[in-house]
Amino acid sequence: MGSTNPFNDNPPSIIRRIFHLILYALLPISLLCLYFNLFYLVTPSSPTHFLHSTTISTYHSSISSSHHSTSSIAKNKTYAYKNSCDYSNGDWISDMRGPLYNVTTCGTIKESEKCITNGRPDLGYLYWRWKPNQCNLPRFEPNTFLKLIKNKHIAFVGDSLARNQLESLLCMLSTTSTPYLVYQNGKDKKFRRWHFPSHNANFSLYWSPFLVHGVERTNEGQYYNTMFLDIVNEKWAKDINQMDLIVISIGHWFLLPSIYYENDLVIGSLNCPEFNHTQMDFYVPLRKALRTTLNSIIERKQDKGSGIDVIVKTFSPAHFEGDWNKAGTCSKTKPYRKEEKIVEGMDSEIRKIEIEEVESAKLKANEFGGIRFEVLDVTKLALLRPDGHPGAYMNYFPFAKGVSKYVQNDCVHWCLPGPIDTWNEIFLEIMKKREVQ
Repeated sequence: MGSTNPFNDNPPSIIRRIFHLILYALLPISLLCLYFNLFYLVTPSSPTHFLHSTTISTYHSSISSSHHSTSSIAKNKTYAYKNSCDYSNGDWISDMRGPLYNVTTCGTIKESEKCITNGRPDLGYLYWRWKPNQCNLPRFEPNTFLKLIKNKHIAFVGDSLARNQLESLLCMLSTTSTPYLVYQNGKDKKFRRWHFPSHNANFSLYWSPFLVHGVERTNEGQYYNTMFLDIVNEKWAKDINQMDLIVISIGHWFLLPSIYYENDLVIGSLNCPEFNHTQMDFYVPLRKALRTTLNSIIERKQDKGSGIDVIVKTFSPAHFEGDWNKAGTCSKTKPYRKEEKIVEGMDSEIRKIEIEEVESAKLKANEFGGIRFEVLDVTKLALLRPDGHPGAYMNYFPFAKGVSKYVQNDCVHWCLPGPIDTWNEIFLEIMKKREVQ
């Protein structure tokens, strides 16, 4: 009666002990599981996480071959994006760094483009930089440019904006290396050559406002141009086989009264009413002249079996408020915002023609190899800079004796330093892209 069943008396004590032991064992196991679950959540172990991570940890992996592949693709995509940026669309933003050079550090600036020396009082136009919508445009690197053109001959061919751009480029490069003028013809200096001994590089300027053969209008003689649209101008074309890269600039001279020839026959004229010619606008002649030029480059380089790079700069709009020859001025002191102006009308049509002809030339050149064409599209960024021209300060202190009734303004060319320096920043990016292709 007083005895106890060992199975009825002892089990509760054993169970309690086992229960306590299980609890003590489960607690550290639970903590370990919780730790590893949290670690999993914060570790970028999935491909999706890698794609969205700012730092791709697979760059440091030496184990998984698939991780190497992901890293390589990411790098290639980044590189391709940087080199495929559309530099033609963007906005001008404030930049207090200012230009690379000034009139005292550069000796190749034309007197009419030394705006500060000529008394321009506002300096705000110097403190803007072009910001493309898709990327950043790097600041010009003179050493990089010089390395890319080592042992090469670069030719600027066309109108006075070709000269303006080349003078800007020489000023930017002279911050690193000194160019020496080794050739010029006569007082007009329309054909010149500079040499950089440091890199055995040459820059030539060829005055040829039509690119094709022609006779320019003069103030003293005939008031109209004469153009032979199917004959390239040999004053520059005879040297094609000595050139490694050509930068072409045309446009403004085609707006003037002209008579056009093809196959030695007059095909029409622009604003020459006293002649019994078919009146035509300048778009077709401009297209024909550019096509003749690009075809001539292809044909001559094909015959020699050598390559060349050709860059066509698009039209740079003028900013005359009024007619250029009737006291038109350009007195604005700030850029337009990108939403204030769009490329339209004549500016848009000329740009379109230039781009289309370059694309056509690319297709023809693909048959031979080694001949590469590119567009330097400056139309929009130039349109937004009415403040960048010399204006009245193409003249030395034009208002020193008071405001005269008429002061000639230059609203086509650009102050140096000035917005045109940006063209050469884009030029360098084109060259860098070409170097890796």
